[in-house]
Amino acid sequence: MFRLMMLLYSIVGTTLAGIGIIVAVTMNMYDVQSIIVSAVIGAIIALPVCWVVARKLQEA
Repeated sequence: MFRLMMLLYSIVGTTLAGIGIIVAVTMNMYDVQSIIVSAVIGAIIALPVCWVVARKLQEA
């Protein structure tokens, strides 16, 4: 399951980090620190999301 989770993370992590960046820019936070923090938060949120999706795929 760990390999499946890491494969999913390569897609889901970048997607959620990109969504975080878009949210920061939409809120007129153009400084580098805000953009980096929002990308890191998106990447961290992707870990449990990938775990849940991998577990559901493993059950199917």
